[in-house]
Amino acid sequence: EVLRAVKVRASRSGKGDSEVIEDALRRDLGLDLLERLWDRSRLTDAEAVALAVEAQHATRPRQP
Repeated sequence: EVLRAVKVRASRSGKGDSEVIEDALRRDLGLDLLERLWDRSRLTDAEAVALAVEAQHATRPRQP
């Protein structure tokens, strides 16, 4: 049943079976959401790095 659905989707979209499976896994695992967010980000590389460093410092336990 699943393989048949993959083959139908692949045929209709002009993609290969493996590409259809990969797309489905990316959607299910939320990887496509991350890619869309990165694509829409307006931060420069320097701003993104600064934000990441700030987040790391905020979540690390303080040294006694």
